[in-house]
Amino acid sequence: MLNHKILLVEDELNLAKTISLNLELDNYSVLLAINGREALNQFNIHLDTIDLVLLDVMIPEINGFDLCKQFKSKKPSLPIIFLTAKNQISDKIEGLKLGADDYITKPFDLEELLLRISNLIKRTQKENSTIFSFGSCEINFKTYEVKDINGNYLTLSRREIGLLNLLTKKINYVVSRDQIIEKLWNVNENPSSRTIDNYILNFRKIFEPYPKNPKHFISIRGVGYKFIL
Repeated sequence: MLNHKILLVEDELNLAKTISLNLELDNYSVLLAINGREALNQFNIHLDTIDLVLLDVMIPEINGFDLCKQFKSKKPSLPIIFLTAKNQISDKIEGLKLGADDYITKPFDLEELLLRISNLIKRTQKENSTIFSFGSCEINFKTYEVKDINGNYLTLSRREIGLLNLLTKKINYVVSRDQIIEKLWNVNENPSSRTIDNYILNFRKIFEPYPKNPKHFISIRGVGYKFIL
């Protein structure tokens, strides 16, 4: 098993230690936070490497529901499991509406928890095979979400994602305007070269540290475009 990183947010220290120990025995790397502010700090520091969050609801400073909102706003694809004593159906519905992938009430069986974690990480990794990463940026071809150069998440149009897909499948090779038009536009549509140029300019603003001096999205005058790594 790969050494996946889990953020455990739990203020009951004995329970937190027990869960941490069992996760580590299963070869997970564990980040432990005992209150909301510590959890948010850990999350911001390790944003790109956290694979899953185990999140209590009733914790000091920032409650679990509010944390879930913040986590999902910064990393929408992050799997989250609520682990809480709040066992009302209304609480479970609220947690799932916020984007949590599972909601487990205390007391719980540790073996079942570990199995749910393993299954969720496997499922998420399979879904994330549709994600292309370069530098600190990401493109999710399934959800149309991208992470820009500043770590912000944006949603692009179907055609923009289609163009990104074409370019990133031909790394370091030129994709002609004719190829792009054939793949992304219908025969009765007549896009101008300027339309594609505008997409490329937008990609530079999203993904390039210096858009006026691009290193990834390159225009080849009179021919087309290429994506360079």
